[in-house]
Amino acid sequence: MTWSIIAKDERTGRIGIAVTTCAFAVGARVPHIKTSVGAVATQATTNQLFGPRGLALLSAGASAEDCVRLLLQADEGRDHRQVHVMDREGRFAARTGSACVPWCGHLVEPTFSVAGNMLAGEAVIQETAKAYKTHADLPFARRLIAALKAGQAAGGDKRGKQSAALLIHDDEDHAALDLRVDDHAEPLDELGRLEEVARGTFVHTRRFGPTRVNPAGLLDAEERAKAIERSIAEGYE
Repeated sequence: MTWSIIAKDERTGRIGIAVTTCAFAVGARVPHIKTSVGAVATQATTNQLFGPRGLALLSAGASAEDCVRLLLQADEGRDHRQVHVMDREGRFAARTGSACVPWCGHLVEPTFSVAGNMLAGEAVIQETAKAYKTHADLPFARRLIAALKAGQAAGGDKRGKQSAALLIHDDEDHAALDLRVDDHAEPLDELGRLEEVARGTFVHTRRFGPTRVNPAGLLDAEERAKAIERSIAEGYE
């Protein structure tokens, strides 16, 4: 009842997951990322344990392929699960259980993976992948949203639309973007609107908060305001 894309941006090195479904609050269950470790998207009859367990396996050095294998090996509900993973080396792996509701399937490319179930058809996955490749000129967040919109145009979740989410990490321990549309008639349109709002001030303000290099952040209010103004003028990739 969901489809999602995990990707590593070739230009910035950021890792992102975008997901949408005809169910409530997909962002609370499906996407999981840990900086410098990897990403996990768990869906179909979602096993929420796959997120923290998968990231723990990746943290311990498991490859994407081994992570998927170990998660499913320990799960008696494996035939009902769908999961795809990116490891710290940027390698991808995916599995779609034999009992997932059709249409279901996945696609693994060198820099991204797409997986979905309970979809209108295979075209949803194919068009999502095609759009991600086509829109390489877009900023990463918008590229991920554009990919899902192409999949939606191909039929999307065959039951309809309700929620969507976008999770992106850069080289900081906390998310660069964590946007969620929990209940909306047009969740991808709303996700695009929220990304535009975030681009206005939020992403720039974050740059001058606590970071690995400066754990206190920029504390002087006047200095911080000027720095944010400069960042807005320069734009955000």
